[in-house]
Parts: sequence; structure tokens; C-alpha cells
Amino acid sequence: MGHWEKLRLPADFDGTVRLFPLPNLVMFPHVIQSLHVFEPRYCEMLSEALESDHLITMAVLEPGWEHHFELHPELSRFVCIGRIVSHTPLGDGRHNILLAGIQRARILKEVSEDVPFRKAQVEILEDQPMADPQAEEAARLELLRLFRPALPADLSEASALSDLLSQHVPLGILTDVVAYALNFPTAIKQNLLSENRVEARYQILIEQLAHWPQSNKLPARTQENPIRSINGQVPPFSAN
Repeated sequence: MGHWEKLRLPADFDGTVRLFPLPNLVMFPHVIQSLHVFEPRYCEMLSEALESDHLITMAVLEPGWEHHFELHPELSRFVCIGRIVSHTPLGDGRHNILLAGIQRARILKEVSEDVPFRKAQVEILEDQPMADPQAEEAARLELLRLFRPALPADLSEASALSDLLSQHVPLGILTDVVAYALNFPTAIKQNLLSENRVEARYQILIEQLAHWPQSNKLPARTQENPIRSINGQVPPFSAN
């Protein structure tokens, strides 16, 4: 877990973030997401991030964004601040990056700056663990019990998640990994992202997993297109 302990907000973080909105990608702390950046405004956003704090904040577009995407579509208030941990320029104006989720946050207001991408002032949402450590450990084991059979075979046997499931990962981190890894509807994922109370996230996941149909399992992934978790393999690229 030492690697993740280093992925924190900088000491001089002032609450202003660069927003990277996508229609259905809900990012969570404690996971890594690959992104393919090609639109000019987001390439400029990436350049600014690489020249400063390496932070990009993933946001989700509210339903109906298709009708005014080029204007100012509404965003969900709850977002995930990420840190760029890998950057590969492709030589033709496009970029591949790996973004590590480090902090959930809530948008307070958008701010105007002379840049083509959106920025906002956010409030950091710190995790609130369960009050009883014994109850939290019991919850962790129960979530693991339900999570394992919900995974397709290729993921449950993958070294990344296999290592994760065998480690004593704190419940708060585990809830974020489960929320990211499973094929929940965007609205449920966004609800999980909005909740900084670990027990509340656990209860939502338990309710979802208790009635988890086989048809909701993630599609099988090849070695070229696996999922990435805390210390896992690279997931599929997401377009902007």
C-alpha cells in the first residue's frame, strides 16, 4: 500500500481542479484508469497538468448532454481527482495516460479562466470509516465473499485482483475497487462516488451484489484489454 500512500494531493492544493467530463466513466479513488486524449482542448488541459501538479479531475456528464455537448452540459456534482502516473505522447497530437484516482470531491462552483477546458472549485470529501473496527472487518470479509463470484473467471484469476483479494485491504479502499470493477449502472456508480461514509458504500454494494445476476458480469477481457486495479494490469482506453 506504500505506493498509494504517496499519491496524495499536493500540500499547496487550493481546491481548483481541471475537469475532464465523460458521459459514462465514473472514476474512483484507489484505481487506475487509462485514457486516450486527442481533443485539442483536453490536450491543452493535459499539457497544463503535466507542467504543474499532474492532476486531472474526472467528471460525469448528466443525462441529456448530447443536445448541448459543445456548449456547457451539466455535470454531476461528485467527482474524482486523479494524478497522472504515466504519459505516452503518440507523436500526432494524441496522448495515452494512466490516471490514478486519489480523492473524491464535490463541485462547489465552476470557475472562469482563459482556457478552453472547464475548471471548478471543489470540496474534498475525506473517507469516514466505520466506528467499530471489528464490525468493519466483518463487513470487509462479507464484501469479499460476494465480490469474488461476481467477477468473470478471467478477472478473478488475474494477478492484480488475485493479489488484491488476498491482501488485507481496508474496507474503504475495497469498496472503491468493487464499485469500479463491476458493471453497475452509471447512476449507481455515481451514488457510490458521492458517498464518503464507508459503511454507506458497503451497504449499497451489499444490496447490489445480493441480487447480482450473471448477465451483469463484466464481459471477458483479453490480455491486451484487461482491467487495472490497485496494482494490476492496464484497462481499456477511454476516448474523450
